[in-house]
Amino acid sequence: MAPVEAPRLAGRVALVTGAGAGLGRAYALALARHGARVVVNDYGPAVDGSGSNPNAAELVVDEIRRQGGQAVANAGDVGAWADAEAMVAQAITHFGALDILVNNAGILRPRTLVGMSERDAADVLRVHLFGTMASTHFAAMHWRDRAKAGGPTGARLINTTSASGLFSAGQANYDAAKAGIAAMTGVAANELARYGVTANAVAPMALSRMSTGILPARFTPDHAAELVCWLASKASDGVNGRVFSVGGGHIGVVDRWHTGPSLNREGLWHLRDLDNVLPGLVARAAPHPDLMGYYPEEPRPPDLPQLQLPRGDLPTPNTGTTS
Repeated sequence: MAPVEAPRLAGRVALVTGAGAGLGRAYALALARHGARVVVNDYGPAVDGSGSNPNAAELVVDEIRRQGGQAVANAGDVGAWADAEAMVAQAITHFGALDILVNNAGILRPRTLVGMSERDAADVLRVHLFGTMASTHFAAMHWRDRAKAGGPTGARLINTTSASGLFSAGQANYDAAKAGIAAMTGVAANELARYGVTANAVAPMALSRMSTGILPARFTPDHAAELVCWLASKASDGVNGRVFSVGGGHIGVVDRWHTGPSLNREGLWHLRDLDNVLPGLVARAAPHPDLMGYYPEEPRPPDLPQLQLPRGDLPTPNTGTTS
């Protein structure tokens, strides 16, 4: 009989934002199942950010405790600087430390650029991008202090980006926020390495209340949750600054932007020179990838769906909360 594996995250403390439903709930449950003690954050808004439900986080905490895990609820708004500080402080006060931060909270306002209001733009950016930056700021301060005190860190920052943000296939407010999170993850990877912290991001393709009707049934949140737990564990030592796509049994490492075809010359490129060279450079450049990150003629796993996100002004379903 094979030996029983000890819980891989035993003794670790995790904070998951937007963990009251969907992907965040799956992350919190999986982290607890693998031995982590979890701060479950969610202030319980509708998917468009309206309203609140103070019981959203409590329900997930109850579920974790019924399964023998340890968890505590937090109903703060991650997009509020003081609330982000308080949720990190709660992890430290209640469990003694914070080892794993999973930024997942988000809202959705599907609008075209011409149909978008100032509020539609600002609210989505505030929750996704500013919220990720706020919680990361206070977690980083904790990890810095631990490193300066000579204590072990080995901490993990795991952010949630999106295929639509990486490949510009959705709405401008959401995609700008998610692309910003991917860029911020690279910066965090560089800055936090000195404290023994790694920073990575996941781009989940998973059924949640934000993706109803878009994905096949096999794209459950569990696929992304197991990847998050692996990134949270010691097995991911040395993996830093990476973005992973995951969904329905598919997993891939997303390459960063890189320079394609280029030319060099001494002196200034004048307009007439650009007339002659730029069309050729563009023709030699790689095409835009699809929503799964593959070029149009590139071989791809046959069971991956061809996805197309809606682009128009859509009625926002009032049925969910987090990404």
